[in-house]
Amino acid sequence: MDSKAFWKLSYGVFLLGAKAGDRVNACITNTCIQVANDPTRVAISCINKNYTRELISESGTFAISLLDSSATFELIRHFGMQSGRDVDKMASFQMPVDEFGNPYLGWAACAMLSCKVVESHDLGSHTLFIAEVVDAKVLSDNAPLTYADYQDHVKPKPEKPAGERKVKAWRCKICGYIYEGPELPKDFVCPICGHPADDFEPIYE
Repeated sequence: MDSKAFWKLSYGVFLLGAKAGDRVNACITNTCIQVANDPTRVAISCINKNYTRELISESGTFAISLLDSSATFELIRHFGMQSGRDVDKMASFQMPVDEFGNPYLGWAACAMLSCKVVESHDLGSHTLFIAEVVDAKVLSDNAPLTYADYQDHVKPKPEKPAGERKVKAWRCKICGYIYEGPELPKDFVCPICGHPADDFEPIYE
């Protein structure tokens, strides 16, 4: 099976915000689709190891911001390439919240959805949440950011190794999975989060 075929699927880029008790967090995801009308329902998929997934499971609600063409790599890196268990991602941001207290972006997003979970399914590496949309807002007239646009125009191109340093392993910048070995196959897909080889960084000896 050629895993590159899955790269042809069309995705957006989203900020997934959640609150449970006094704990608040947000992460980046590329999985959100509308699956039903009347009532309107969406489905999102979240890595089981994610702190945000833990908060959604506890509270049963979330807000999702549809990132737009003004979103920067720094914004995506802040929310998508570090864990809320290690740092307070919200400390430097004043973000609006939905009726459940879930944060969403008031900038760099073209719309937001406030959602209440009605079903969840453990898929092994991820949890699939199906949720009813209880509120929706248009936030800007900018075009939504697609995953392809992110890969081609927002995400910096990987730098070549400097000097004679030897690579001993590769780390997934999304979930932290480590691939042991100096050569990462070009068609490698992270077994934890499903991201391609372009989202791995070298670990030097």
